[in-house]
Amino acid sequence: EHVKWVHTEMLNRKSQLKLIYVTPEKIAKSKMFMSKLEKAYQAGCLARIAVDEVHCCSQWGHDFRPDYKSLGILKRQFPNAPLIGLTATATNHVLKDAQKILHIQKCITFTASFNRPNLYYEVRHKPSNNEDFIEDIVKIINGRYKGLSGIVYCFSQKDSEQVTISLQKLGIKAGTYHANMDAKYKTKVHKGWAANQIQVVVATVAFGMGIDKPDVRFVIHHSMSKSMENYYQESGRAGRDDQKADCILYYGFGDIFRISTMVVMENVGQGKLYDMVSYCQTMNKCRRVLIAHHFDEVWDSANCNRMCDNCCRENSCEKMDITGYCRDLIKILEQAENMSEKLTPLKLIDAWSGKGVSKLRVAEVVPPKHPREELERIIAHLLLQQYLKEDFSFTAFATISYLKIGPKAGLLTNEAHVVTIESITNKKSVYKDKPSPSLNSKGSTEKAQSISKTVQDPAVKKSREHKRPNCGSNLKAKKLKLQAGEDDQPVVLD
Repeated sequence: EHVKWVHTEMLNRKSQLKLIYVTPEKIAKSKMFMSKLEKAYQAGCLARIAVDEVHCCSQWGHDFRPDYKSLGILKRQFPNAPLIGLTATATNHVLKDAQKILHIQKCITFTASFNRPNLYYEVRHKPSNNEDFIEDIVKIINGRYKGLSGIVYCFSQKDSEQVTISLQKLGIKAGTYHANMDAKYKTKVHKGWAANQIQVVVATVAFGMGIDKPDVRFVIHHSMSKSMENYYQESGRAGRDDQKADCILYYGFGDIFRISTMVVMENVGQGKLYDMVSYCQTMNKCRRVLIAHHFDEVWDSANCNRMCDNCCRENSCEKMDITGYCRDLIKILEQAENMSEKLTPLKLIDAWSGKGVSKLRVAEVVPPKHPREELERIIAHLLLQQYLKEDFSFTAFATISYLKIGPKAGLLTNEAHVVTIESITNKKSVYKDKPSPSLNSKGSTEKAQSISKTVQDPAVKKSREHKRPNCGSNLKAKKLKLQAGEDDQPVVLD
């Protein structure tokens, strides 16, 4: 009945109906709706057409939806109806592609700067131990953001549920939100968060459409996003009131391969993921410079005003020669290939470190003395630089990522060829407090430090431990209960 009423009102010039919201799928598949739209256009009732999330038109975009391509019919059928496309996350290449698809190539483009000056960008090492990881998140929430609203984005629905349970066990008012939840539950969580009854929403990317809470003081990424566009969009839900807010991303080596198995079938999924990994790996450039470059803008890091971890980091970066390490890894992979063995990233690190299955080790390869985290960083760097590459195996139940010799490995036959990676020199405690803290519930400010765990300097560690906010004496006592059990379920807090 409602659909019939809408169809009737579309042709009534005196109707109170001013806006019709419709999905691209409806345009593509409903001949009835297109017939009514054509009659409305002929009657002078179609004033304009707006296409939201216009980047979805392009297969080069981060969220391509095939039915968006059918929207090209709108300008062909209704040439005199003004059409506007909107997006917050599109490169120039994506915009040009969208213009072709929508048949609006001779259009005026209005572009705002990517820069959100009130947002502080930070990348942290993701602890491999889940209990340590949850403890770190709790310390941040109870320290910087006591009583303040925030979002924790997770990679999977299972992750979001388990993180919610762990936070609830430690007294954080948290709620879960993902696509497969009951609609009533999702509404309750959303309303509770909007009313400040729930402090933290732990969610997948499903939590986004229609979210416009202005006083979000932090967005924490439990795992990195699958693309820079996704990360910019998700982190951009912080600080919409133009007050200071923090965007903290936890970067873990294993997440690269969890996500790559998910995006491998997408047209440009792997390339976009590697752009995201590069953002996380970089320690010597302003985060805003990296974001600007991705969105085809130019940015002077002097304008960052120390609003990212890299600009707050005063220690210098030096180029570290890892040519020998690169050759060692190639030897390990060559031997594995000769034995018809496939190496996952974790097996490769174990073989390189002299651990794991003995037959996968190479006698002349001396295990490096760096921390495992640094070895992970080197392998990720070699993957980005194409000395290594991913290879995928598909089973009935999963997609598995393996590492193989990459296309640039042949360059190592030249003895003069050198492979380097940026490495932080750390001769003194060089981290300073974050200059732009968020307001806490009492109106005072908490200074926050951005410490990279790649740095192992004792003075830095001592300084870090001294300046971390006190999150309550019960935290250690509860640590054993942090891990969510199989039967545990998140609860909605009233």
